[in-house]
Amino acid sequence: MSETRYVAGVDTSTQSCKVVITDASTGEIIRQGRASHPDGTEIDPSHWWDAFLEAVEAAGGLADVSALSVAGQQHGMVCLDENGEVIRPALLWNDTRSAEAAEELIAELGDGDTQLGKERWANLTGSVPVASLTVTKLRWLADHEPENAARIRAICLPHDWLTWKIQGAKSLGALVTDRSDASGTGYMSRLTSEYLPQLLGLALRRTPQELDNITLPSILGPWESAGHGDPDRGWSHIRIGPGCGDNAGAALGIGLTPGEAMVSLGTSGVAAVVSPHSTEDPSGLVTGFADASGNWLPLACTLNASRIIDAICSLGGFDYTECDALALSVPDAAGLTLVPYFEGERTPNLPDATATLSGMTLANSDQAHLARAGIEGLLTLMRGALDAVTDLTGPVRLVHIVGGGAKSTAVQELAPEFLGAPVNVPHPGEYVALGAAAQAAKVLESAR
Repeated sequence: MSETRYVAGVDTSTQSCKVVITDASTGEIIRQGRASHPDGTEIDPSHWWDAFLEAVEAAGGLADVSALSVAGQQHGMVCLDENGEVIRPALLWNDTRSAEAAEELIAELGDGDTQLGKERWANLTGSVPVASLTVTKLRWLADHEPENAARIRAICLPHDWLTWKIQGAKSLGALVTDRSDASGTGYMSRLTSEYLPQLLGLALRRTPQELDNITLPSILGPWESAGHGDPDRGWSHIRIGPGCGDNAGAALGIGLTPGEAMVSLGTSGVAAVVSPHSTEDPSGLVTGFADASGNWLPLACTLNASRIIDAICSLGGFDYTECDALALSVPDAAGLTLVPYFEGERTPNLPDATATLSGMTLANSDQAHLARAGIEGLLTLMRGALDAVTDLTGPVRLVHIVGGGAKSTAVQELAPEFLGAPVNVPHPGEYVALGAAAQAAKVLESAR
């Protein structure tokens, strides 16, 4: 009989840290813990460490864990000085102060031609800079806090930093990352999966020679070990995986394969497809990220998703269960149409747009048709995001729907028609953490 071995998957997200411990062979969840992060768009990374320790304790510790991987929120800018100390609070993906910096970087790479700049960025990195990407935050730092920018000796991402801390590492050279998270920085090549010093230098307004004293995390392969846990904490028996970005972790957690799509209906929405090839989209709608398995994960984001259902429930005066029943009680919305840009929109790129409810008649001005229009509006929006991705990757044979909005029975029933593909709704779970655990299991297997 083979020995049962446990692995841990960590999800260090914007809101919280979750630790899920599973059986390495079966994926069965053994136990789990959670701790909250403070609100805000910038945060001292020490809060991530404190939350990790709290979540580990809530999960019953790591004494019987053989391997661990960290999946985390992407794009966050963590800058370290020569002693490995954090220089300033990390700017998170949802911090928009670098929007102007994104426009500048596009224009500069295009020699003043914005369209040419978008094409060059997409060709080099697979993505066109927006405020969420790390590269734009570094430009903001160089321009607005030059004294802090001058102190930089290492730049890493949230999951990189937490992995480094778990190892108890002191050397900046021990920092590691993976392709999926590195591809979201805006300075990793989509063709070679290596850093592009010319783009990092452009962001920091430095020459390549002036970057010699800045360390970037080594980009590890999907199942490559980063080392072991901190011996001072009794974790030296734990093999550490390279980790991944949160979307890549979720894709790994649900077992997404080439030709399949993931549609995530959280506060915002994500449509992603696993592709064996890198992509480039000069329009900027699709970001050409890598996945955690050695493939690619081009994705499109929407600003609106499950909040659409929230808004319709509030407007109609019914709850979620009633919304589902009402929406399914009529065959269609009878001409009532919701364009659900409540918070502006990213896909399509209409940041100043608002929502519109049109086509009202006496025949469709009731709760049932309002609920139906809300669900149809949500699914139509996500179909647009999915189409933007599949225009680059080709059609998909199956769509997995996850997130809070996937709990809606009306969404589940209507999704195949509106998304144009068969739909699978996995059992609700912490798929980012489960993906990290799956990676840890593969790292453990590869090391045997």
